[in-house]
Amino acid sequence: MDSMLRLPDVMQATGLSRASVYLYAQNGLLTRPIKIGERSAAWPESEIDAINRARIAGKSENDIKVLVTKLLRERSEQF
Repeated sequence: MDSMLRLPDVMQATGLSRASVYLYAQNGLLTRPIKIGERSAAWPESEIDAINRARIAGKSENDIKVLVTKLLRERSEQF
């Protein structure tokens, strides 16, 4: 079972500000959050880890967008 990260945890894991997290998600550089309640959302930890590993490996923005698309497709296929 994948742990879910709330926004402060994602911000800490990625080093991004709140606004940047949502901007990156909007631009396909980070997965979109999953609604876990009426007023709350979270990200699967494995997705954030995979994106961080790609950034550390020096992948291009295009490569990361492809990875994010793949992660979102896998997410939808699981449920």
